[in-house]
Amino acid sequence: MTSPPPATPDANKAVTPEALRAQYESGATVQELVAASGLSYGTVLNRLRSAGTVMRTSWQTRRMRQDPQARRRLATQLRALYEQHGATLAELAAAASMTQRAARRLLIEAGGTPRTTQETLRMRAAKRAAERHRLAVSLRERYEAGATVPELATDCGYSAATVYRLLRQAGTRMRPQQNRPRALGVRRQS
Repeated sequence: MTSPPPATPDANKAVTPEALRAQYESGATVQELVAASGLSYGTVLNRLRSAGTVMRTSWQTRRMRQDPQARRRLATQLRALYEQHGATLAELAAAASMTQRAARRLLIEAGGTPRTTQETLRMRAAKRAAERHRLAVSLRERYEAGATVPELATDCGYSAATVYRLLRQAGTRMRPQQNRPRALGVRRQS
């Protein structure tokens, strides 16, 4: 990688503080102005300050450069995840590869209202209860159609005790247990 040729003193004077300010305010960074003008970093900063330029932080520059439509789309997607699916700010940040603070900012930009931790916990508990109720109702339908508890337990991956509990929660009338005869010739020894 070759370095740019040193700028001549006349070229340095041609880069006015006002010209640097105009480029900076249109979105250029100090590093980009240094590369384009051939001036040192300190000289560019001094000329920007002498022109009365209000300096930005790095995140303000990134935000300024972001495509506004893409930002709105991302904010809308994050709000949907947050409100409809009960995602947390940490989950939003992970999904968008950003910090929780940035995810929160986008959520608010999209018109969302951040929840408290307790609200999130209640929301998730209600969702789990609804899913458990749907499972209990489907198990009841299958049990009433003739399936046995051990078959249901195997199919859904729960223990037989959990299946019995879900069936009772669904108000299922249980069939009487059948007594199975012991195998011939096998006796218990005491």
